[in-house]
Amino acid sequence: MAAGYAELLRTRYAARLLLGTLVGRLPNATASLAVLFFVRAQGGSYVLAGGLCAVYGVCSAIGQPLLGRAVDLFGQPRVMLPAAGLSALGMALLVTVGMEPRWPACAAVMIAGLFTPPLEGGLRALWPGVLRRADQVHAAYALDAVAQEVMFAAGPLLVTLCVAAWSAGAALLVINAIGVLGALSVVVSRPSREWRSAPREAHWLGALRSPGMLVLIGAFLFVGLALGSIEVSAVAYGDRHGGRVASYLLSALSTGALIGGLVYGARQWPGRPEPRLRLLVALLALGYLPLSLTPGVAGMTVLAGVAGLFLAPALACAFVVVDRHAPKGTVTEAFSWLVTAFGVGAAAGASAGGPAVQGGGPAAGFAVSGAAGVAALLVLLSMKRFLGDPVATGQASTGTENDRNGAVEPGFRAGHQA
Repeated sequence: MAAGYAELLRTRYAARLLLGTLVGRLPNATASLAVLFFVRAQGGSYVLAGGLCAVYGVCSAIGQPLLGRAVDLFGQPRVMLPAAGLSALGMALLVTVGMEPRWPACAAVMIAGLFTPPLEGGLRALWPGVLRRADQVHAAYALDAVAQEVMFAAGPLLVTLCVAAWSAGAALLVINAIGVLGALSVVVSRPSREWRSAPREAHWLGALRSPGMLVLIGAFLFVGLALGSIEVSAVAYGDRHGGRVASYLLSALSTGALIGGLVYGARQWPGRPEPRLRLLVALLALGYLPLSLTPGVAGMTVLAGVAGLFLAPALACAFVVVDRHAPKGTVTEAFSWLVTAFGVGAAAGASAGGPAVQGGGPAAGFAVSGAAGVAALLVLLSMKRFLGDPVATGQASTGTENDRNGAVEPGFRAGHQA
């Protein structure tokens, strides 16, 4: 397993692009915590902090697919770096104006969210051209999903350290400056500079004109909802069993995802990815359902670890399916829509989990997670006809297949690399 990942990372530019993208995404991964610290340091309420975090999340969800479409049209450097700079400028403006009056602070957060660069979608668009072989691309998608878990674990720690060493305002500035450097590392690389999207058909719906993409977006909206409700429910469970228990559960969830992603990406999988995605989401839903039993801390920690096992594999498989179903010339936009669906779902899950916990305790909150997992599966099963083989059904304009060196399976398009 380690040898396969080592070979992947030894491929020219692979490690640089993965690391640069993760660093570039730090501001997005830590925005809620960093803004919360800053608002509280300025004397603002939790209500104000939550409102600004919500504004950032909504604006980021709107901006990601729009910027992704711009990347497909104009290339990565022309969009990614200016967007990263404007997003960082928005957070710098927030630090400068503070909380009074409120409207400049809100405007600053809106700018930061809207211009969050679509680095996540951009990296996945680069993988087929950088790695060439389908098995390596699949492994890269899995490693990408695993690396996200590391980032979401290390990011909040970095914010906390910056706040302790300097101030909440300095933490915002430092994290966003680091993010710009990460984006810069990606866009000055040769793969990013030379990447061109395949020629696209002019259509206002862009990636959304693919029925298969709509099915994926619907399914992963519910997967995000499940995760958002799990976070709220874990905190409520921790309040009953000791404050640190919530961190145990969330760490177990992330550890399960790490293990599952590494194992999944270490082997080649036969057949089309669409049926495999349905199986993985079914296993994901089965992992979420027992959480509502809320046993003791030890048992709950085990259940959380099991619940996380199939998250990274499901995401990695979904990335392959996105690449197969995205209409020709819309691959970055398509990946960005998946990111948006996941983020909106997580926000909705947190909103739904709160009232459920308030009315029925942690078990009710975890029941929301289980129901959301089942809903994601039902979307994939009920819309199965729209998520068939895109070449056979004509659902997506995938264009010429990328079969250089005879090593890439159908679904990996030419035109990723100029």
